[in-house]
Amino acid sequence: MIQSCEFEATKNERLDKALASHLGVSRNQIEKLIESECVSIDEKVVTKTSQKVLIGAKVRYVLPEVVKKEAVEVDFDVEVIYEDAHLLVINKPSGLVVHPAPSVKTPTLVDWLVYKGISLSTLSGEERHGIVHRIDKETTGALVIAKDNQTHEALSTQLQDKSMGRYYLALIDCPLKEDTRVDKPIGRNPKNRLMMDVVPSGRSAKTAFAKLLEGQWGVELIAAKLFTGRTHQIRVHLKSLGRHILGDNLYGFKSKRGTIPRVYLHAYLLYLTHPITGEKMEFVAPLFEDMKHFLSKYFVLDEVSEKINPKSFDSFFI
Repeated sequence: MIQSCEFEATKNERLDKALASHLGVSRNQIEKLIESECVSIDEKVVTKTSQKVLIGAKVRYVLPEVVKKEAVEVDFDVEVIYEDAHLLVINKPSGLVVHPAPSVKTPTLVDWLVYKGISLSTLSGEERHGIVHRIDKETTGALVIAKDNQTHEALSTQLQDKSMGRYYLALIDCPLKEDTRVDKPIGRNPKNRLMMDVVPSGRSAKTAFAKLLEGQWGVELIAAKLFTGRTHQIRVHLKSLGRHILGDNLYGFKSKRGTIPRVYLHAYLLYLTHPITGEKMEFVAPLFEDMKHFLSKYFVLDEVSEKINPKSFDSFFI
């Protein structure tokens, strides 16, 4: 149902700021609402977010009806680590794409959410599905999904101010010399549009790596912490160190693809502050069986379990 509302401006300020304050949502959502020609000042439609609103002006906005995405049948389920009325934390399996795209022919995580009846809507009538951060198709592990707009806005803010984040586990082909931090800009590889690379014109990117265990035949288990969220960041920064994640045929060695079925990168631990209760929370995404089986070939699993104790992770990155 289309909803029309009106309020009177109480001070002189920009339209986007006045609406954001009145509605209690982000300026990004307000910008889309204004650009959709859904806002007027004194009966005149306005499309510029920077338009000045004077004291006493009548600001009217229309919230369009949300166009729901049609649910498609999904033949898989996803492990739920935690769920309440406001958010959902899942353990994403390898091979599951998060967002639909023309090139994706199989059901995605968004399709699974639609099938489960979990969706949000923007003020401008676009449907969205509460996914706060992305994760690559072959990467596994913890992913948080907001169930309402207030939670989505709060978690997005936490992602930006770094009060929410994840620790990753990865298996690499050659041990690191030492714990290290990589601070190198990342952008699109000019010679291969499928790849990202360290390029001078790229966006700032910073990753910390910690050595955990060295196994047989030069394989090492490491932990990684992201300080920024660039596409393929861990994989690109490891490549800049002359290291590669096992199974990564894009940034690593294609010859290993036949015996290593996927990229062994796992978002292991997620931390955040609950947007409603204010409680500081941590969630551990258990390793999938294929990764545990692969680990057993190179490591003593009891030693791995001891090393990846969630209580230890903060100490790796001091």
